[in-house]
Amino acid sequence: MIIRNFGVRHGRQVLSAPPSAPSCLRLFSTQTTTTTTTATPLPGNQEAVEQLAALSATDAAREARLAGRRQQQEIAAIPRNFRKFIKYQKETEKLGSEVERRYLPDEIIRNPPHDASLEDLLAAQCHMGHHVSRWNPANSRYIYGERSDIHIISLEQTAAHLRRAARVVEEVAYHGGLILFVGNRKGQMPIVTRMAELAGACHLFQKWTPGCITNKDVLLQGGQLKIVDEKDRELEGFEEHLRDCRPVTPDLVVCLNPLENYALLRECALATVPTVGVIDTDADPSWVTYQIPANDDSLRSVALIAGVLGRAGERGQQRRLADAEQGVVKWQTPKDVFSFIGKVNAKIRREAEEKQENMQKETGGLKPADLMTEDEVIAEMFGQGAVPSKY
Repeated sequence: MIIRNFGVRHGRQVLSAPPSAPSCLRLFSTQTTTTTTTATPLPGNQEAVEQLAALSATDAAREARLAGRRQQQEIAAIPRNFRKFIKYQKETEKLGSEVERRYLPDEIIRNPPHDASLEDLLAAQCHMGHHVSRWNPANSRYIYGERSDIHIISLEQTAAHLRRAARVVEEVAYHGGLILFVGNRKGQMPIVTRMAELAGACHLFQKWTPGCITNKDVLLQGGQLKIVDEKDRELEGFEEHLRDCRPVTPDLVVCLNPLENYALLRECALATVPTVGVIDTDADPSWVTYQIPANDDSLRSVALIAGVLGRAGERGQQRRLADAEQGVVKWQTPKDVFSFIGKVNAKIRREAEEKQENMQKETGGLKPADLMTEDEVIAEMFGQGAVPSKY
């Protein structure tokens, strides 16, 4: 009882006292404190110092030997561990998923497809139209529905119209027509140039100069032209005709952004030049001859459509050259070129007649030789087997 009262009275003072102050708790504690002291040899005891140094050197040598042995063991285990790694790698190489790069942004431009399925059109976002407030009612037959106030283009309509346009481009290229690909929005330059390269056609990625079709004699005066045969080999002897001939007009125009090229499409309509255009929900489909309802704001969508049309032009060029090797020509010589050839033939005939008359006078009235035939005149002017065909 006395001890408990003593603890209650002096408990707070004992707990708040510094460690150096005497405490009753220390007296009643049952824990024992063990203190370890290291024997430090006196400076005068030389034997103890030597023994301690020898002991330290022995321990260091033992540790060095153990470290060297462990290093040798690790080096010796390297071949065995490598063989195990190769074994486990062969056993587990077919497990898990294969990680590969599935989408390359420029792959569709470098290697465009020959045809586009509904899945390809969907992946390229060809179905995305504009806001419902911006739609053109003339596009109602191409619209599947709307979602979140955005019109959705029917991909079945897109695929059908794309195949029709590709057939038109292929046949124009097969018959030796001049095709012009136009796309002057930001980012469409590599698409247009690659498409024209495949189809062997012309391209335009800058702003259209108004009047290049309706006023071509003034704006395109001095443009370089050449006349080739059915195998695209340049023919000589038409320098005088090329100097005086009129600039050519494209036989087909493919426009990737009709909204910015109204002047071009208007001139094509006046000159009866057929056109192919990508028509979005805010465009007027009556501007072009062959419509392709699709998203014209996405570069991936435009690249897919342009790639299919470029491949179609490439197929047409290949068919034309293959038939030319067999002697089959599917187009006629232009009227101005044919007229120039007729004038040259008449001139050569007159010169031949005058030459025969002079020879008759010099020989004293001998019978003149037969005049040259038309084929002989053409062969003499252009060479054997060279018949001009087109620009």
